[in-house]
Amino acid sequence: MSSSEQSSPLEQIEKKIYLPRTSESENLKKIRHTTSHVMAMAVQKLFPKAQVTIGPWIENGFYYDFDSPEAFTDKDLKAIKKEIDKIINRKLPVVREEVSREEAERRIKEINEPYKLEILADIKEEPITIYHLGNEWWDLCAGPHVENTKELNPKAIDLESVAGAYWRGDETKAQLQRIYGTAWENPEQLTEYKRRKEEALRRDHRKLGKELGLFIFSDLVGPGLPLWTPKGTLLRSILEDFLKQEQIKRGYQPVITPHIGRVDLFKTSGHWQKYKEDLFPMMAENEEAANHEQGFVLKAMNCPFHIQIYKSELRSYRELPIRLAEFGTVYRFEQSGELGGLTRVRGFTQDDAHIFVTPDQLDSEFLNVVDLILSVIKTLKLDQNFKARLSFRDPASDKYIGSDEAWDKAESAIRRAVETLGMDHFEGIGEAAFYGPKLDFIVRDALEREWQLGTVQVDYNLPERFDLEYVAEDGSRKRPVMIHRAPFGSLERLIGILIEEYAGDFPLWLAPVQARLLPVSEVQLDFAKEVAAKMRAINIRAEVDTSGDRLGKLIRNAEKEKIPIMAVIGAKEVETNSLSIRTRANGELGTIPVDEVLDKIKESIKNFENF
Repeated sequence: MSSSEQSSPLEQIEKKIYLPRTSESENLKKIRHTTSHVMAMAVQKLFPKAQVTIGPWIENGFYYDFDSPEAFTDKDLKAIKKEIDKIINRKLPVVREEVSREEAERRIKEINEPYKLEILADIKEEPITIYHLGNEWWDLCAGPHVENTKELNPKAIDLESVAGAYWRGDETKAQLQRIYGTAWENPEQLTEYKRRKEEALRRDHRKLGKELGLFIFSDLVGPGLPLWTPKGTLLRSILEDFLKQEQIKRGYQPVITPHIGRVDLFKTSGHWQKYKEDLFPMMAENEEAANHEQGFVLKAMNCPFHIQIYKSELRSYRELPIRLAEFGTVYRFEQSGELGGLTRVRGFTQDDAHIFVTPDQLDSEFLNVVDLILSVIKTLKLDQNFKARLSFRDPASDKYIGSDEAWDKAESAIRRAVETLGMDHFEGIGEAAFYGPKLDFIVRDALEREWQLGTVQVDYNLPERFDLEYVAEDGSRKRPVMIHRAPFGSLERLIGILIEEYAGDFPLWLAPVQARLLPVSEVQLDFAKEVAAKMRAINIRAEVDTSGDRLGKLIRNAEKEKIPIMAVIGAKEVETNSLSIRTRANGELGTIPVDEVLDKIKESIKNFENF
């Protein structure tokens, strides 16, 4: 898949806790942008040596970056907030001024703000716009802002945290201090935001992943490289097996490709030219090879490898569609400041497939892929609120390859598909992969956050660049069309999303441990082990708590680990060959014969239902 499936390397992750997307009104943007300026004015009043850099509004709030010799503390944030309130209550006018570049440069030098000089150098338009807070503070800015600080409500504003940030996002440049804040139209919105934030913290997949023993990170291994524990590996395997079974039913063929490849492979595909900064540094056999860029790199996408498998022999139209699928691990050199748990990593696995079709097969095969993605979303219980984005190219951008004709055909195919299905959709201009347009599935989770999951792409360009062919019915050589697709997207990101969506309380079919048997005493231990063996024999993931703790603690531990089914075994249960069942989904179910429990659990798993 293209580099666009993982967020662009230029995109900054402003916060490590992903909060719900809100309907950002223009007024709210103005409030946040103005509040960021008010905060910067407050900081420079309290800390005169602090220099300002940039301070935009962002989703749910704003931030400003400062170069200050003093490290900001929580106590400082409280003082800054008090100063913000004072500035707001002074009802200062927010005034826009246009000046020449020369005048802007003169004023910046006068107040000795070197970062502003760099920002000024990047501004191409003239005149230069400046925004003033009264007659006391100003900054280079394009707006928008409210007209007076009296439009801000101090009770709807809060300062949240201080974080490190590099100037221009470049680790070789100065390290700054970034103060995050949030601003709303009224106090009720702020209260609701804080409630959602607390819920987001409760569901944070990094915290839950550690508590449930699913994955870890090691400083010695490196940031952005998760290590999967036995339970986490089992969770991955369950998801992989689920999709593999679906793919087999639909005629996909599994393939495996290496983790490295020649630079020339990615030059042919165009990835080297377009996303060189995404790739891990090249490994060359000697200096001459390095100078001529003739080395190897860790693969950042699977499509060029699958193309080589297709091209390894001449194909007939009778063989098409050819569907090559791989859970392929790829590597992208994300900046350390952009990493975030499982949702932004340096090594991740894509449920990748590339389908080679004749032009006549494109529409029906595209619809088949959409049907698979919708099936996956439904099984994961993420179908309650999702939308489809037609990710098309921006004609004004030069990041794309191929002819206008090829792009028009590909975009038309995606439009036909959503119209055929009657699917609600919207267009995202500029969101296409560099080689072709996409249909992306955006799901909204329990916290009303939006995530891109499945994607399906139409590609006329890579078949052209790699000179792919098939023998048509009339004996001539024709060019196939490629479909790139990934129902999960990144497996790591998906698991991070699911942990937070379910708050770690996985549905029965997906839980790494589905049932835990709790013997009341050592006398019932052998019986518990026998029942667990019967469960495992029919693919129920069961284990026995052999700790010897009191029953209350056994139950508390199972609850803490969010085990879907607990089976208490005392003397009565052994005597009657039964289990006292307690479930997270439906509470106490009473005493049930062992064989009946096994049948019901098996049926529930088969139907993706809770017991």
